[in-house]
Amino acid sequence: MPRSVNSVAKRARRKKVLKQAKGYFGRRKNVWTVAKNAVEKAMLYSYRDRKAKKRNFRSLWIMRINAAARQQGMSYSQFMGKVKANEIGLNRKVLADLAMNHPEAFKAIVDKVK
Repeated sequence: MPRSVNSVAKRARRKKVLKQAKGYFGRRKNVWTVAKNAVEKAMLYSYRDRKAKKRNFRSLWIMRINAAARQQGMSYSQFMGKVKANEIGLNRKVLADLAMNHPEAFKAIVDKVK
């Protein structure tokens, strides 16, 4: 008695992976084993880099706040310490945006915390 195999599900799985590999170069886009490995690796990179992206943006915001605070005669750590002490509920993302795009608003915050 031959064994029963579920070819429909097998083909669906393969089509899903090959669809994800669309746009890859060479055999990575159309050979099952190569495409499967390429897609697996790509998914690992995307997972890792979603975490790295958060770190990179936080670092960028800190640099921008530091530069703007130093123009007002304060270091980043002094500024953030005073922001927390005065219970100003703005996070680094918003403060960096103010520092870049609305320097007069950022100056007002610095004057308030001094």
